[in-house]
Amino acid sequence: MPVLTELARPAPALDQPAPDDPLPIREVSRLTGVNPVTLRAWERRYGLIQPVRTKSGRRLYSMHDIETVREILRWIERGVAVGKVGQILAKTRATRDPPPALPGSGEPGSDRQWQGQLKRAVGEFDEPQLERLYGQIFSSYSLPVVFQDILMPFWRHLAQQREPYGHTSEWLFFDHFLRARIVQRLLLQRCSQARPVLLAALADQGHELESLVAALMLGSAEVEVRVLALGQPFDELTLVCEKIKPRALVLFSNHAPAAELPRRLNRLALTLDCPLMLAGEVAELAQDSLNASVGCLGSDGRLMMQRLRQFLGGTLDT
Repeated sequence: MPVLTELARPAPALDQPAPDDPLPIREVSRLTGVNPVTLRAWERRYGLIQPVRTKSGRRLYSMHDIETVREILRWIERGVAVGKVGQILAKTRATRDPPPALPGSGEPGSDRQWQGQLKRAVGEFDEPQLERLYGQIFSSYSLPVVFQDILMPFWRHLAQQREPYGHTSEWLFFDHFLRARIVQRLLLQRCSQARPVLLAALADQGHELESLVAALMLGSAEVEVRVLALGQPFDELTLVCEKIKPRALVLFSNHAPAAELPRRLNRLALTLDCPLMLAGEVAELAQDSLNASVGCLGSDGRLMMQRLRQFLGGTLDT
């Protein structure tokens, strides 16, 4: 990662400027510890920051730009290539933006309108109404749209809104509701005659609901996906696969990969008697570091099932 070599030694930010003061590039470098050459590269090559320009062409940065630079540094320190950081930042910011409050009289017809109705049902802890909305959404849209565009964005919004009082309980209520119904759907897909595909979440990354949703996206009447318990030890996956003899093992995460993950995956693939695949946002971020023994299904539910079937059928190259 050549950009890392250009980072300057971090300097302590002793005198923070006022939030509205535009800052020249040398001041941003002093506050963040990032060399001006790197700041310009992040702007030109990757579009990660967008300072305003004066008539003479000087770059001026806001405090929001400084926070963005610090966020970029945090992802780089976690082993994410700088070229992938923009994708992460875009998804993170989309999650932070809450859906607007909507009037109760509006007819359902958009993602935000559905989320507005979900918000009211969850805020009242009204499970019968939530059940009705859940059924209406499922009858109106395809499975990927239901989860990727409506239910999970609202779930993530609730997960981040722990204040004011009551938001944590609302998130737990909605999370429990979704987990129970997805487990029911996965049980209906079970087939005692067929070998399952195993799905395991990477340790300490994410919530059980995200793994269950991924399993539902990947499964079908022809492909049963069985979810291993959250916290499944990575080093014991080979043992589990020897006992269950699955058609494939899928590892899932929506978090940035640890620096050693590609090496561990490549080594795990050599010990398995079934294909090893990676799903979720981690697949998008780590795919360039994996060898041909690990298949990447991506993070889009519209494509994950198709890619899994192609991998299992031997018609899609890793």
